[in-house]
Amino acid sequence: MTTTLERVSLVRLALELTRARKAAGFSQDDAISKTAVSSATLYRIENWEGRPQLRTLIALLDFYRVKPALRAHIMKLWEQAKPQRGKRSDQAQLRPEYTLYMELEREARSVLNWEAAFVPGLCQTEPYARAVIGGVLPNASPDVIERRVRARMGRQELLTKPSPLHVTAIMDEAALRRHVGGPHLMAEQLRHLQELAKQPQISLRVIPFAAGAHPGMACGSYAMLTFPGADHPEIVYPDSMAKHRLQEQQAQLGDYTSTFDTLGRRALSPDDSLGLISTVMAQLTQEQEKAA
Repeated sequence: MTTTLERVSLVRLALELTRARKAAGFSQDDAISKTAVSSATLYRIENWEGRPQLRTLIALLDFYRVKPALRAHIMKLWEQAKPQRGKRSDQAQLRPEYTLYMELEREARSVLNWEAAFVPGLCQTEPYARAVIGGVLPNASPDVIERRVRARMGRQELLTKPSPLHVTAIMDEAALRRHVGGPHLMAEQLRHLQELAKQPQISLRVIPFAAGAHPGMACGSYAMLTFPGADHPEIVYPDSMAKHRLQEQQAQLGDYTSTFDTLGRRALSPDDSLGLISTVMAQLTQEQEKAA
């Protein structure tokens, strides 16, 4: 079985080779016509569907005139992407695409996240995460729920590491208003958002109900990752029951990036978003007082 390291290395290898080609000013047709690499092979390489043979990799690196330091990095990724029989991912019980996304997230420099119904996973408290997972997976066993909660909490280490992940998260007001786990738990979650917003690398924004219809209502939640050395997202992960496949094709990335830009124009500023969060918290407090 393919390990997580192999899959992550294969994706990173594909991204680095694609970036090297573009940095050299070559199109895919250029690479195909000037090397012995076929169109089918190049497509599989750049879409992380297969590990290239060594001679193919060297031919591309030579044609792209890749400098020694980057060449060594790409060769290391190629070695790491080599299939290792008998090894299993330590996260084999989780959905394969989600496991791969988590590992890529660890390598990323920044993430753009749109959430239509929930607080973003990187920003969830443990009780909120448990309530969400238990709610959307009503037939899951307690062990499955706890495994998923631990995985989600583990991801949040990226926010406090020496070079923390930069997070730009936009959520619908519905994510604030839905009483996941009850008013008390929800108030705790909103306080956590207020604390996270104090970190300079985290931007939290909300699209208010007053903004009306917007494209995020149709596309579902998703996250886009940008890696060191790139100035734009390179991977998108649609997080819904209908879609789970990581995508990196430029046309698809363009659609998601355009949608995120539109959502950003509809969203409140970070300060006004915090104001809305405070308003919702005050309303929750009033509801709890009336119920007492």
